[in-house]
Order: sequence, then C-alpha cells, then structure tokens
Amino acid sequence: MHVCVRACPATGECGANAQRVKDCMARNWDSKQGFLMSLLRSRTGNVLPITAAMLIPLLGVVGGGVDMARLYLVKARMQQACDSGALAGRKAMGTGNWTTGGTSSSEARALALFDGNFKDGDYGTGTRSRSYSEADGTVTGTATTTVPMTVMRALGFSQKSISVNCTAKMEIPNTDVMFVLDVTGSMSQTIPGDSISKISGLKTAVKCFYEALLRVNTAQVCGSDPTATTYSGTAQIRIGFVPYSVNVNVGKLLPNAYLADTWAYQSRIANTTSVWTWTAGTPGSTTWGNWPAFPSNVTNKGSYSGWSNIGSSGSTTINGTSWPNQYAGKNSTTCPQLNTNGTILDYTETGSLQSATSSPTAPTYPASTQTINWSQDNIYTLRGYVYVWSSSKCRLQRSNTRTVTLTRTGTATAPLTWTQVEQVTGWTYTQRTLDASGLKAGGSSWNNSVALDIGSTTMTVNLEGQTGSSSISVPADTSVTWDGCIEERQTVKNSDGDPSDEWSPIPSNAYDMDIDTLPSATAGTTWGPLLRNAVWARYTGSSTDTIADVITASNLSQNFSYSCPVQAKKLQEWTTPSPFETYVNSLSPGGKTYHDIGMIWGARFISPTGIFASENAATPSGQPIQRHMIFMTDGDTNACKDDYTAYGVSWWDRRQTTYAPTDRASSAESCGDSDVARVIDAHLTALCTAIKNKNITLWVVSYGSLMGTTATRLQNCATSGKFFTATDSATLLAQFRQIAAEISDLRLTS
Repeated sequence: MHVCVRACPATGECGANAQRVKDCMARNWDSKQGFLMSLLRSRTGNVLPITAAMLIPLLGVVGGGVDMARLYLVKARMQQACDSGALAGRKAMGTGNWTTGGTSSSEARALALFDGNFKDGDYGTGTRSRSYSEADGTVTGTATTTVPMTVMRALGFSQKSISVNCTAKMEIPNTDVMFVLDVTGSMSQTIPGDSISKISGLKTAVKCFYEALLRVNTAQVCGSDPTATTYSGTAQIRIGFVPYSVNVNVGKLLPNAYLADTWAYQSRIANTTSVWTWTAGTPGSTTWGNWPAFPSNVTNKGSYSGWSNIGSSGSTTINGTSWPNQYAGKNSTTCPQLNTNGTILDYTETGSLQSATSSPTAPTYPASTQTINWSQDNIYTLRGYVYVWSSSKCRLQRSNTRTVTLTRTGTATAPLTWTQVEQVTGWTYTQRTLDASGLKAGGSSWNNSVALDIGSTTMTVNLEGQTGSSSISVPADTSVTWDGCIEERQTVKNSDGDPSDEWSPIPSNAYDMDIDTLPSATAGTTWGPLLRNAVWARYTGSSTDTIADVITASNLSQNFSYSCPVQAKKLQEWTTPSPFETYVNSLSPGGKTYHDIGMIWGARFISPTGIFASENAATPSGQPIQRHMIFMTDGDTNACKDDYTAYGVSWWDRRQTTYAPTDRASSAESCGDSDVARVIDAHLTALCTAIKNKNITLWVVSYGSLMGTTATRLQNCATSGKFFTATDSATLLAQFRQIAAEISDLRLTS
C-alpha cells in the first residue's frame, strides 16, 4: 500500500512533497482501499498520521467557532448602537420634525449615541458607516462594518461584512386623556402683553396637544405640524372633555336611571281663590210686547219746522193721494191752515225696523237660568204738509223731516252652566319638590324641557255677578328647558366654617365626592336636573334675602347668578381632526370658578371602576389603558352665596353648610374667600388625592399669574413633576405639547 503521508524530517522536504501529499489524499479519500481504510485496518501505530489528517477539518471547526463568536458579538453591539441612536433621534425629534446638520439636530443626536456605543475599530472591526432618516414619524437607521477573520484566514477567509437595520417610532400605548378645563368668565380676558384672549389661547393649545399626541394635522398652526390627516396608529387613544365654571353640563350623557324623578327646588306655588264662572246656553223664544202708538203731537203743525211753498202749479202725492200745489177756490178764510185746531193737512211716515238688542241679567250661582231682556226700535221719518194763504192764494207748504222712534220690549231665558275655577291671586315662594321625570325619554335619551306647575295663564271667563267677560289668571304648567347641567347628590355639611378637616379621607356618605359609586335605591345616590327657570331665590322688599316663605301678589325676579358650560364629552376616539376642532371651538367663557365640580366629573368620566366602567376598564380587546387627567385653570376659587350651583342656591338651599354661608369680600375677588369657596378648596384637595390613588396621572396647568395658597394647592394637587405654570398663551401651547410628548411612550420596532 502506498502511503502518502509520512514524517518530514526536514522543512525543505515537507515543502517539496506538500502538493504530492494533497494529490494523493484526493485520489484515495473516497476509495474503500484508500488511505483511511488502510489506517482503519492497520494494527500498527498510526497516531501521527491520523493526527495530521484531522488538523485540516479541526482547523475549520475551531476557527469557525472563534470567528463566528466575534461576528455575533460585533453584530449584537452594532445593533444595540443602531437601536440606541434611532431611539435618541426619535426622542430628540419629540412632537416636532426631523432635523439634520449641526450638533443639536435630531440626526446629530442619533449619530452621537451610535458613536458612543460603537466606535471605529471596536472589537477589531474596520471602518464603519451609519446613517439615520425619518418618514411619517418613524426614524430608520442602517449601519455596516467589516470584521477581519483570525483563524479562518488560514482557510482563505480574510474578512466578513456586517449590516444592521433599526427603527424607532412614537408608539403610544392605549391612552385615555380627560381634559378638565376652566371656562369661567375670566377666560375671556387677555393677559397683558398677549395678543389673544385666554380662551383663544386655550383652544389653540388643546388643538396642538391633539396634533402632538396623535400626529394628525389640524387647521391650527402649531409649528412643526404633522402631515397626516387621519390617525393611523394601532393604539386606542381616547380624549374627553369636562368644561366647568359654576357647574358642568353632563346630565344628558347619563342614563335616565341616574337622575331622580323628583327633586327639591327653591321654587313657588300659586296662591288661588275659587270663583264661579258661567256659560249661557241657547236662549228660548222671545215674548214681545206691543208697539206703542205715535205720540199725540205727530199731527200738530207745531211739531214741525222749516215750512216752505212747494210751487204754484202741479201737484204733490202725499200718502197715495195727489194734492194740488195751489188750492183753487179758497180764500183766506177757507184755506185749511186757518182751521182752529191747527191740524196739518197730512204727514208721511217711513218706518225703519232696527235689530233687536239683548241685555242679560248678571246671574248669581246657583241660578239655573239667565233672563235676557230684548229691545227693538222702529224709527219713522215724518214730514208735514199744510195749505197756507200766501200772496192771495192757498198754497201747499211742506216742513223739514223729523223722526219718531217707537220701541217694543220682550224677554227670554237661557240655561246656565257653572264652572268653578282657581284664580291666581299671588305666589308663595318656598322650597318644594317638583316632578322632573318628564325629561326622561328612555334609556340614555332625554327631552329638552319638562312641564312644571309653577306658572299661570290668562283666561277669559264670565264671572258670577257680572254680565261682561273678564280676564283672570289661572294656574298653568310652564315648559321649563333643561340644558344638561346637574345638581349633585348627597354631601356632608360643614358646621364650623372650616371644612379643611372634613375631607381627608372623604366621608363614606359624601356621595357628591364619590368617584365610583353608582346610583341605586340608596337615598342620596342619584343626581337631579338643574332647572334654571324653576328656581327663585327669595327676598323681601327690594333685596333683603330671606329663607322664610314669601307671599306676594307680584312676580319676584329670580335673583341668582347662573351659568352652564358647553356639554361635556365622554372619552372617545377622534381619528380625524374636524370633529375635535369643532368641539374645542365651541368652548365659551362664563360664570364663576367652582374647581371641585369639574374635577369630580373629570374623574367620573375616566375612572375604570365607576359609572362608565364598561367603557373604561380596558380596550375592546381587553388590553390595559394608561390614564391621564389634564386640569387647567386660570384663577382662584370664586364662589358666591347666590350662585345657582350643583348644590342649589347656596344661601337658600344650604346643602353644604349648616349655617347661612357668607361672602367674605376682598379687594381681589368679592367671593374668593366665601364660605362656599372654602368648601370648594377642601373638596379639591381631597379629590386630587383620590384621583392619584386610582393610578391616574394628574397634570395641573396654572394659566395666568396665580400665586400664594392657590398656586400651592394646585402644585400639591398634581402628580409629582406634572405641575406647569403658563404666564401667556405661547407658554401654554408649549406646555400642552410637552405634556403630549411625555404622555407618549417611545418604543423600538424592528
């Protein structure tokens, strides 16, 4: 057997025979009679030849393992560097645009972090290249380098190229954001040095928050505006609103069962007296008397005047008889006017029968019939004629006309129907329970008004003892509109003027401060509709307030201050900006500042365990949700005793105090330190704690120049590190965008 491998005692000899050995091995490797089979059959010592034969494959195995480990290490480190750079660049970009060049651009930040994690020559690599770009908010990075081989170089592999890709995008988790926004009257003011009102600045800031969070462009120019017109993310992002002032407009967003059917209001009751009114039926036939005779002087010449000759020839027909205008054959003695009784020759009569008129008697209850007196005239027009001796002739003369009226009378009777009605004589102003269930239209649908018995109407009637009709006032239901603001449920009353010690913790029976408890059959757990036109704050004289009933014939003025903001919005997705902008633009300032009512309803709308738990606990697919409340206000608490609030009219209803609350005047705000304001401040402090305890991040933004105890209270209210102060609209916009950026969560995607 030919042996191809043998010891080489001299380097030269080994080198000279190297190719011959390779050729020999190639020829015999697969042959059953080859070298390896010979070694297998051989019983003699072959250790050295076998070892030499295994060196080549062993070199590939060991070298491959060593160099592959280096390749994996380099690729892992470069991938980490690429990921870190993409994340840094996307974070530097924030809610704005991608920038390049310089040392502070988002591109420069990405490259710098890559370089900090992977430098040229790290792990024995060659020159590296790396780059980053951005499209639609996603940063993409690529990096390449070469890794020189070590052991594998002996087998002809000198180096290996390594490439990695990475992306970073603003991947927002499922997020709920509830805005609780101060829309009180002071928001219509303009901060000195600003060019727009505070409410306009707020609207701009909220729209820019939307742009920054959803990366969807609105009509508002925010700076670094995105280009997308529709939200295309995979996360569920919902935004809700609770605008507040004296109250919140939330009632029509609740199921019918959550509001009570009846509610106590400072209202009024009509004072009445019973009166009888009558209606006459069809009269029976009239019994007439006879017409009277003409007066006795009708034929007396002296009853007429204005006599004059008719003519000297011809004739005149008088009552069907023709008489000559000149009577022949007469003398001064025989002419008829000389008759001793002075009777005229004749007269004419033309009767004109007039319509009959009635004169009913004034009936008295309980008469069953009414007597009706009838009267009718017949008017006659008369003219006298007489012969008079004139100018030696007997001439016919006529007089002016005269009238004679003949009157006849008659009687008839008509049946009577009597009705007793209540005539309003005045009002008793008092607290009373009214039935407001007519607002409920079923399920979660509501009517916009309800009929309540607090008004009157005018009725035209025939009163007992009177013949003519009269207008009287009678009780009537009045249609009272409801805009959606509510009255709060049961609270705990303060008795010492200092409520700060009563709300930590919140008492269990203070349902008005309870975020999660659902209305039930338990007394005090339901809300009531706030009905502006059903309420009067009582006073005597011109302006003296009184808690006693007031009885008066006059209509009192309502005598309270009132404001109801735009209707709140439950959490919802706003995938396109137009509806979002329309709602934000509808915000309108008005009323005083009641922070607590806004805060409690913001919490109720976002809580995962309360009245909207079925909507808020998780996404439809069961995924968790991060929750944020953004509370923004521009002022101190401002609450007067005569405001119509969620607790009624404070001085009259006294649902929050056992005493008559007072307005403590100050130079800054007439009701900034009222008894009601102190309750509100205590409520706010307790609510802030309760909200944060529910794992809701509470952001608080002070807009304007708040200082002192209010600023401290708001800062303590916020989640740690989530309090902001904006002294003008530009700062407010920037802070809202910053909040959006902090709410967002940067996640890497491959």
